[in-house]
Amino acid sequence: MTRPNIIFIVADDLGYADLGCYGGRDADFGPVSPVLDSLAKNGLKLTQGYANSPVCSPTRFALATARYQYRLRGAAEEPINSKTRGTPLGAKLGLPPEIPTVASLLKKAGYRTALIGKWHLGYPPHFGPLRSGYEEYFGPMSGGVDYFTHLSSAGQHDLWVGEEEHHDEGYLTDLLSQRSVDFVNRMSAGEAPFFLSLHYTAPHWPWETRDDRETAEQLGAGITHLAGGNIHQYRRMIHHMDEGIGWIVEALRSNGQLDNTLIVFTSDNGGERFSDSWPLVGGKMDLTEGGIRVPWIAHWPAVIDAGRSSSQQCMSMDWSATVLDAAGVAADPGHPLDGISILPVLQGEGAEFSRPLYWRMLYRGQRALRVGEWKYLQVEGNEYLFNLARDERERANLATQEPERLQRMRADWEAWNASMPAIANDASYSLVYTLKNMPAR
Repeated sequence: MTRPNIIFIVADDLGYADLGCYGGRDADFGPVSPVLDSLAKNGLKLTQGYANSPVCSPTRFALATARYQYRLRGAAEEPINSKTRGTPLGAKLGLPPEIPTVASLLKKAGYRTALIGKWHLGYPPHFGPLRSGYEEYFGPMSGGVDYFTHLSSAGQHDLWVGEEEHHDEGYLTDLLSQRSVDFVNRMSAGEAPFFLSLHYTAPHWPWETRDDRETAEQLGAGITHLAGGNIHQYRRMIHHMDEGIGWIVEALRSNGQLDNTLIVFTSDNGGERFSDSWPLVGGKMDLTEGGIRVPWIAHWPAVIDAGRSSSQQCMSMDWSATVLDAAGVAADPGHPLDGISILPVLQGEGAEFSRPLYWRMLYRGQRALRVGEWKYLQVEGNEYLFNLARDERERANLATQEPERLQRMRADWEAWNASMPAIANDASYSLVYTLKNMPAR
């Protein structure tokens, strides 16, 4: 088979049940995500897929490298934010250009590569998409920007083409979608396969739909928007993203590229203030299921039969390994992958398999391990053991009923943690909001 084109779409802070195909409720205007629902209906939907982290940039390190993010200093649970731009700390925190990435490996193998959307892996001149395998880049470098003014939370303009700041009028979600359509059209005229990383900022704050330009002018640099937003705006933001994905699907179809294009959709972590994660508990920053279990949709008509659902357990870095496998590209032997390809599951030729999934967070001293239907969790020194097959909401702590299993899983986590670089002594984390701003979830 001809090597596939690959479009890897990442939403920002999307909850597990925000999409209709994952049980999300309709909005007042109708279905929230009809395009993504259709991709799931005509492809593969995974119900036990996870993000590598419950916070933005660490997951993006894992997606870029197909390795645990903990292996790199910049991803050590220390979110890179706009205030590190141009500082000595900012010169340390980022994805080192010498580290092989999915994009650099695909580029070396003849793929045309582009990142359109959020980077969040460090600032030029030390870091940047063009230094890590992408030939083209359009989007914000920081973790969040206003949808209209394109200002970061530090009040700096943050929209780039390559490594040059670029001023463009328009609603950011639409700009990213339109740029992606243009990329598909241009690449379809050539012979080489293409790899597009499309990293939307939606539905991340600030809470702005296409109709909220006036809100943007009022906010200025106050884009965390703690006093604004509502579920209706939030769902429309998702819908705008869904519409843009529809434009891209139509561009693929009109160029005769849809059948042999692998489209993957996910979120970088669990949802934030207005998200829906039912029946899961928790959200962004938490290692409870609502903070790390996310949608995973794969659409590839030439390979994936329509209407499939899988309970294969996986995390972000596994999908990066899967992309390389689908393209027939080997990993760099000096940087062996932690991710495990699930291409046989996509192809319908391989049985689902169990593998351990590990997490750690400096915030609240969190640690987690999932093996099969069991999950070990520690938060602020308190230990929990859950059977997720019976208790997805993590309410029934079985630690005292299963002491041997608890001890075994704790030891497994500690052995894994010892194999990873320690969290740096000067590492920190940032919280956008606390109990002062919003009651506990």
